[in-house]
Amino acid sequence: MIVGLSSVMFIALFGWGAEYFGWSDPHGRVQWALFSAFVLGILAGYKTKG
Repeated sequence: MIVGLSSVMFIALFGWGAEYFGWSDPHGRVQWALFSAFVLGILAGYKTKG
């Protein structure tokens, strides 16, 4: 359930975060940071579980 919730939150922030929160991201740096944090979270969860 937590994985599904975090996935939905990631997709929403990645896709529509700039419009919702009003940040300016002409070079995609905020989206890159969100993607990196999501991937690192998956890796950390996998290592903790394994």
